Amino acid sequence: MTGVLPIALEDATKVVQALLTAGKEYVCVMRLHSEVPESRVREVLKEFQGKIYQKPPVRASVKRRVRVRKIYYIDVLEVETRNVLFKIGCEAGTYIRKLCHDIGEVLGCGAHMHELRRTRSGPFTETEKNFTLHDVYYFYSKWQEEGDENILRSFILPMESALELLPKIFVRDSAVDALCHGAHLTAPGVISLETGITSGSKVAMFTLKGEAVALGIATAGTEEILKMDHGIVAKNNRVIMPKGTYPKLWRSKNKAA
Repeated sequence: MTGVLPIALEDATKVVQALLTAGKEYVCVMRLHSEVPESRVREVLKEFQGKIYQKPPVRASVKRRVRVRKIYYIDVLEVETRNVLFKIGCEAGTYIRKLCHDIGEVLGCGAHMHELRRTRSGPFTETEKNFTLHDVYYFYSKWQEEGDENILRSFILPMESALELLPKIFVRDSAVDALCHGAHLTAPGVISLETGITSGSKVAMFTLKGEAVALGIATAGTEEILKMDHGIVAKNNRVIMPKGTYPKLWRSKNKAA
């Protein structure tokens, strides 16, 4: 497989969990084991859009149990004899080689994945914010020669760029350090938030300056949070910002008021 592979450095590894569960896009060449009319191929691929049941292949790094995955779209780009070129957008954890096998079973001719390229991983695509290993080598060598940190910034992106697709809650400066110590986010600490948040969904907590503070799980939806004046709105499950970045403006429970 070739294509997009996000790489996190140092503290930015804290946001990897957000990328692991982000949607993916692939371009795949599927090879049929015998020729099938193109109209039938297109018809069957459309049937795989939506929720599918999939069991990981034998050579997989996870337990081989049936699980549900969502296919957002499958676009057939070209069919030439037994080769089918298609683009697919899918939920994280979808095995494309197993999908090709299952498509072959429905077609009745058998099929296997011949070539695969990942064109999107979460917010990162082949055409935007993407660098080859040759680019990295060039910029790194140039930085070693000139010592200008701006050269590193030309290919090392801020960790916040990995969270672009997560719904965001912007918090008060006075709540930041408490979150950095693992506290859950309560309603008084919320300044603003994005639409589309639902109870149980993953959210990213940001400062007003656009700095990532923590990742969490929302306990209510956007409309409900806007009406809350107390209570927990998001449970903190991954602190990103180092403690002490913002001044401590909260008191520990074991200290006298």
